[in-house]
Amino acid sequence: MNSAPTDPRQPVLVGVGTCMQREEDYSQAREPMDLMLEAVRSAAADSGSTSVLADVERIAVPKGRWRYNNPAGEIARSIGASSATTVLASVGVLQQSLVGEACSLIAGGEINTALIAGADAGYRILRAQQAGQRAAERQQEDAPHERRQPLEELLHPAELRAGIRMPVALYAIIESAWRAKQGWTVAEHRQTVATMLQRFSEIAAENPHAWRRKPVSAVEVSEATDRNPMQAFPYTRLHCAAWNVDQAGAILLCSAGKAQQLGIPRDKWVYAVASTESNHMVPVSARAELAGCPGALLAGRAALCAGDMGSEGPDLVELYSCFPIAVESYAQELGLSLARDLTVTGGMPFAGGPFNNYVLQASCRMAQLIRSGHGRTGLVSSVSGVLTKQGFGLWASAPGNEGFVSLDVTADTAQMQGIKEVVEAYCGGAVVAGYTVLYGKNHPARALVLVDTHDGRRALAWSENPALVQRIETAEFCGQRIKVEGEVFALA
Repeated sequence: MNSAPTDPRQPVLVGVGTCMQREEDYSQAREPMDLMLEAVRSAAADSGSTSVLADVERIAVPKGRWRYNNPAGEIARSIGASSATTVLASVGVLQQSLVGEACSLIAGGEINTALIAGADAGYRILRAQQAGQRAAERQQEDAPHERRQPLEELLHPAELRAGIRMPVALYAIIESAWRAKQGWTVAEHRQTVATMLQRFSEIAAENPHAWRRKPVSAVEVSEATDRNPMQAFPYTRLHCAAWNVDQAGAILLCSAGKAQQLGIPRDKWVYAVASTESNHMVPVSARAELAGCPGALLAGRAALCAGDMGSEGPDLVELYSCFPIAVESYAQELGLSLARDLTVTGGMPFAGGPFNNYVLQASCRMAQLIRSGHGRTGLVSSVSGVLTKQGFGLWASAPGNEGFVSLDVTADTAQMQGIKEVVEAYCGGAVVAGYTVLYGKNHPARALVLVDTHDGRRALAWSENPALVQRIETAEFCGQRIKVEGEVFALA
């Protein structure tokens, strides 16, 4: 890291704020906008500056499960930043992109202060649904100055027609392909993942901002029970992000010159070293290599290179953990061992996974730990879609040798990512590329396979044969030759 005098345009994180509520009565629970505002005020208080909010020039918010038209505008009015540019990013836009954009504008001298804030109140939504009601929200009539939206749909039409609506099914299919590539048995893989998540729960127990602070054992993670039902093999509920949480996060960014002008103490500064991303979008079914993640390889290694990371990697790591394969594949592409701590929060199953807002929670925790001397460098990763887009933010206690680095590796990822045509109603022989078993309250367990056809294309098929379901949950099914008749498959 750089020991030279800090460039006055160097982006620094100067304030972090989080907010959490667990109110059983949905009518008494605060709505997401109020949680967001509390997190923003906490970030300002954390910076130690009484005037920083009024000087904010850009406010960006990632879209949650709320209906606000312009939450950034509401924040601007509440903090007295009437001239701030307001941004709303739809689902499908990397949360890291909002951080990287703000840092790039600061490094380029276009602005001096930015705020990224977000919230989701899934627990409030759940409690209202259980009461047969809908939680009320304030209305907003104005519009943001800028909107960020993904350029393409995240799911393939064939996936939608196969009845795939929730991402867990596709993540589980990728998981199976990744396990097969490692050469692990089904049992070995389940034990490895469960042990990793046991460690995540232990880290969450030490995180005061975590939703679940009770450690769980590897057995509790992997065994399906009434309280921990199977979602999509091999995932139980404890493998998956805890979406139904009420959490908010906010980070305040300044140029080093502005931070100095505002009198923000140096021990509050966390330097933005790099923001890298890949936005190349390929639906899961069309990915020629299911077990690899070239966007994570290119964007992740670019971030580490910007920070002059050696083979040991950054001191602290937060790998996006919506499902285990997101952690495993990113770790592999970055050259990080699954045996090391890969989260600082406790991960989305335990720390909480507020919808489309987790990267802010993770960045807040990372900044706190860097400030307190738990590490000098910290990497926070971001995922959008079903491992569709990849992003990384590298933070440090000192500026990087190259200042702030922003890099988009989308074009390079497109060159590396192989694509296969996906067909419907396929009939003929095929080889299983990836698979899962879907569970639901109103239908029997259903085996779902993604196959390579004899002519080099891809297809999806399913079976509700109990014996077949049992077999593929205990023995490797990737590489198995099967026969597909339209939407249904059987052993060849």
